[in-house]
Amino acid sequence: MNLDPRVMEYLLPIDSHEASDAVVDKLEAKFDRQGFGIWAVEVPGVAPFIGFVGLNIPSFTAAFTPCVEIAWRLAFDYWNQGFATEAARVAVGYGFEKVGLSEIVAFTAPANVRSRRVMEKLGMTYNPADDFDYPGIPDGHPLRRHVLYRLVGATKNRTRRHKQLVSGH
Repeated sequence: MNLDPRVMEYLLPIDSHEASDAVVDKLEAKFDRQGFGIWAVEVPGVAPFIGFVGLNIPSFTAAFTPCVEIAWRLAFDYWNQGFATEAARVAVGYGFEKVGLSEIVAFTAPANVRSRRVMEKLGMTYNPADDFDYPGIPDGHPLRRHVLYRLVGATKNRTRRHKQLVSGH
């Protein structure tokens, strides 16, 4: 999946199985540290693995960090079937109800219409003033500019827990 150029169109390319395995290792390590993370997604009776969806604390610094993001990546054969939205809804519910988050963000390159559509189906809102340059992507690179979507949960005593999670304290 990570080596499929269609899947990676709006992400920095991963060029080997070893690099793809390293991404999975990092996601697993973050899950252990954060207590939540990115889950493998399956379709029972159809496919044991179609991609991943979940929550992550980005490791870069931007105007909106620290934060918790929702992220997804599905194998091409499972696009446009509602799987990303369905799994993302579960992850959002988990983030607000179990983790106690007050806000979840998502971001992507502006041209990534498919992911932006999932963000909108989740009820996330977009404000052009939140657009940012993704750290680590060089100036002039077509993927440097990103749009940011936000989803605010009910505020029942979640702000303190959210701040503890994203600050690490």
